Amino acid sequence: MLADPRLVIASSGNGGPPRRARLSSAERRAAIVAGALRVFSERGFRGATTRELAAAGGVSEPVLYEHFGSKRDLYRAIIELKSREGMEQAAALLSPYAEAGDDRGFFRAAAVMLLERYEREPVYARLLLHLAVDGDELAGLFYQRQILANHKLVAAYITRRVRAHAFRKVDPALATRAFLSMPVHHSMLRLFFNDRFVKTGNKRIAEEMASIFLKGVRA
Repeated sequence: MLADPRLVIASSGNGGPPRRARLSSAERRAAIVAGALRVFSERGFRGATTRELAAAGGVSEPVLYEHFGSKRDLYRAIIELKSREGMEQAAALLSPYAEAGDDRGFFRAAAVMLLERYEREPVYARLLLHLAVDGDELAGLFYQRQILANHKLVAAYITRRVRAHAFRKVDPALATRAFLSMPVHHSMLRLFFNDRFVKTGNKRIAEEMASIFLKGVRA
């Protein structure tokens, strides 16, 4: 998670008023990205102004442009950062199950990860909705970096299990879409409509989703 885009308050050391610690360039850049994430999620790419983006990051517009050449560059940086974080998390979490051929563990962990990501980062989810509605070319970047990457990760596992005769001969791409649709659709309904049709917790939901899926694909 990104830090709040505020200056660190440090003691003056002489009993005087606290002084503001100077942020490094990397910290300042991270603060701008964190602030911009909130603004873009509320206003969309086209609706957000550079003045609003600078203010949210605690900087002036000239400083904003020192770190990001344009509003589009800033939006791209958010997508690339969050996509990289998501894929690193997925790889670290799912690799042990994939190596062990633990089907239930793999799909249960994948479902929990997605369910919790939407709960933990609703602002980012809303930003992506704006991105899809705006129809900007940056939507293609997100699709390639995160959606397609996640699909390929799951499809590769399904392909391997089909070849091992653990799963029946299903289309890995279609099976992947079927599985991922469960946690994503559930999370989107909760986030955007405050849906409480399913009242149990995420771990139980993930367990049931994994069970439903595996009963359909196991040989």
